[in-house]
Amino acid sequence: MSDNSDPKPAGVNSRRAFLKGGLAVGGALAGAAAARAGTPDPAITELQEWNQYLGDGVDARPYGTPSEYEKHVVRRNVEWLTADPVSSVNFTPLHELDGIITPNGLCFERHHAGIAEVDPAKQRLMINGLVDKPLIFTMQDLMRFPRQNHVYFLECAANSGMEWRGAQLNGCQYTHGMIHNVMYTGVPLRLLLEEAGVKTNGKWVLPEGADASAMTRSIPIEKALDDCLVAFKMNGEALRPEQGYPVRLVVPGWEGNMWVKWLRRIEVGDEPWHHREETSKYTDLLEGGTARRFTWEMDAKSIITNPSPQAPITHGKGRTVLTGYAWSGRGTIPRVDVTLDGGKNWVQARMDGPSFDKSLHRFYFDFDWDGRELLVQSRAHDSTGYVQPTKDELRAIRGENSIYHNNGIQTWLVRENGQAENVEVS
Repeated sequence: MSDNSDPKPAGVNSRRAFLKGGLAVGGALAGAAAARAGTPDPAITELQEWNQYLGDGVDARPYGTPSEYEKHVVRRNVEWLTADPVSSVNFTPLHELDGIITPNGLCFERHHAGIAEVDPAKQRLMINGLVDKPLIFTMQDLMRFPRQNHVYFLECAANSGMEWRGAQLNGCQYTHGMIHNVMYTGVPLRLLLEEAGVKTNGKWVLPEGADASAMTRSIPIEKALDDCLVAFKMNGEALRPEQGYPVRLVVPGWEGNMWVKWLRRIEVGDEPWHHREETSKYTDLLEGGTARRFTWEMDAKSIITNPSPQAPITHGKGRTVLTGYAWSGRGTIPRVDVTLDGGKNWVQARMDGPSFDKSLHRFYFDFDWDGRELLVQSRAHDSTGYVQPTKDELRAIRGENSIYHNNGIQTWLVRENGQAENVEVS
């Protein structure tokens, strides 16, 4: 879906050509609307309420909460996407975040039978099937194994799924918000399987959840022995109930449905099980009516979060910061290109922050906006050389029937008034 023979992707013109479009980049960033010294501003020259009175003490907020002025920064759902909230999804507010770590309370949720409330004292993890000795672990048992810390993204295979047939949802929270990125702490699954002793004909594992849906997915033994974690912490604290408390499976770089929550059992077998979530769901329906299956890896993808429909440009002309996320299930993101004119001219964005394997990456592009309409896009390059395709390139191969694995380039139209909307360009 991408031609990697030329290290400079097609359509990337020189910076000089890009500047001729009337958008001055970097340097002095002239025209910034900063208040000048000598211009009275009551917000700084007059005493405010918080300057004059004591605030709450250290015990007033036993678990830290955001400022009341940030109460709009929440996960949101789209009611018409699913039939019932207990088998539904909500979305991470990507446009309100920065850096690469998603706060625990803002990580998107996807449930198939609602949130299971599991007592950790009664939590058990069984390993059975084609093993030398079936085992049952308590939480205390798991905590005695060597543990690791890794930052990984978790993305639902249906992220951006509504966009296959055209622009549908107006905001990156809704088009790309079925993703989060946290530091997981857990035990390598390999160590637990080694403890049980996998038989020579053990080629697959089947993790099973303790919720009412009994979620299961078939995973090749090679992946299970590679980088999968049995995780009990996220960003340093216990998993949230909606994220699988007290223990979940982490399958780095692979679709989120395989990251079984409320993990209670792992069966070792000699072939895939073809259960509900890998037959009726999570297969990719192609143009001719056939379906791709076992499409586990999440391809390189990116999204501009600001400016975007939920984060318009409100400061007027002048200094403007464009930013977003990029990620790949196959490695890191060494490069992101951005365009302000719908793909006619591309320049490299500035990558900033840590670059972890199978993690979100943060990019920025600083420019002076002259008030003209923009068609903003981003294009990710991952460490394997793969380049994020356009939606038309994806559709030419896979049609429009799927709802899974849409990693096509997203376009926002930014109007002269700074407002943005979801559009497509050909």
